[in-house]
Amino acid sequence: MEPGERGQRQRPGKKGGEETGPHPTERGKAGSKRHLVVERHGIPLTVRLTAANRPDGSVFAELLDGIKPIKRPRGRPRTRPDKLHADKAYDIPRCRVALRRRGIKCRIARKGIESSTRLGRHRWVVERTLAWLSKFRRLTVRYERRADIHQAFLQLGCALICLAYL
Repeated sequence: MEPGERGQRQRPGKKGGEETGPHPTERGKAGSKRHLVVERHGIPLTVRLTAANRPDGSVFAELLDGIKPIKRPRGRPRTRPDKLHADKAYDIPRCRVALRRRGIKCRIARKGIESSTRLGRHRWVVERTLAWLSKFRRLTVRYERRADIHQAFLQLGCALICLAYL
């Protein structure tokens, strides 16, 4: 093609995009993970998008700081939950220290000590919310290359879940 001519590009852009990495369980395919904090009924409080190869504990402090204060009619707004339940992926000292600094009781299953069956009583709420997010067509498969656009769709999906709860 000559300069100034319209038409298809000679080579397509790079696949994947920002915040993608080799997925450890799917033969190294590029992918991304959604990290989600929900309250007791499954209403999302904060959501983050990371590459699939990034450890879960690396975004733990960001998730805790992302929880917005709850507005009340009177008094000081409450900014942090009383306790937090998490799976074994967050059983690292850095996560426990982050909870201790913020005054949150730690309910993280310990690797090699506690079974995952007891954690399932609380974990299903998070899994259900992730399933609700997957119902939205734009979030089922990641079409966007730019991470900020996909993050915006994630936040929009969380807002729609909150609206449905009201």
